[in-house]
Amino acid sequence: MFKKLLSLFQDKNTPKQHKKSGKSQNVKSMSTKPRPKIESTRIGELGEYKINIQLDQLPKECKSLSDLMLPNPKSSTGYSQVDHLVISPYCLFVIETKNYKNYNGEIKGGRSDRQWTVNNRFKMYNPLRQNYGHIKAIEGLIKGIPSIRSISMISFTMRCRFSIDPELRKIQSDELIVYDVELSEFISRKLLRLKTENSEPLFSKEQIQSIYDQLSQLNIVDPKVRNIHIEKINLNKKSI
Repeated sequence: MFKKLLSLFQDKNTPKQHKKSGKSQNVKSMSTKPRPKIESTRIGELGEYKINIQLDQLPKECKSLSDLMLPNPKSSTGYSQVDHLVISPYCLFVIETKNYKNYNGEIKGGRSDRQWTVNNRFKMYNPLRQNYGHIKAIEGLIKGIPSIRSISMISFTMRCRFSIDPELRKIQSDELIVYDVELSEFISRKLLRLKTENSEPLFSKEQIQSIYDQLSQLNIVDPKVRNIHIEKINLNKKSI
């Protein structure tokens, strides 16, 4: 009788033991599952999304364009690809963004240096020089505007820290190195400074619209042309 009771007791508890054991195995398998990697292109897309949020915070009199591919006969590819452009009453803000995972660490370089470095090992072409080419391409394409002033802005993520010319972080400079999360702040501060320095805006409302329309019409959207442009850029990077 005692043996029968003992066997019943064991049968009753056996499923619970198996269930507990199964739960333990599931937890272990979940904890060892590798996290999915985020591709560089995806990181770049997220970075551009953050920039667009910043640009949406700008004053209503400003107009912005993103991912412009414009003709540039002085470029090795024949084109300039501009990440973002803000057309304000007082100037153009030409913005080059550095969002990819390679730009992670100490950014070191000066205005006159051909190359900058990340963590003293990864080399990058001086982004101010790169953006200067974009600015000249834009200014050369705009017609019917007597005077143009451009501000060069290079945007990095918060994964970076700067070891650069301190002037590039001061609002009086026309070349600025900023973090993506402070882009709208720097643009707004620069506009306030320009407003105090100039009695009248540089561009009228109609001229702002004209610049916007001209560059929108010149923007190359053909994916084949864009892919060839990117391939040439990558080849140039390998030769540096």
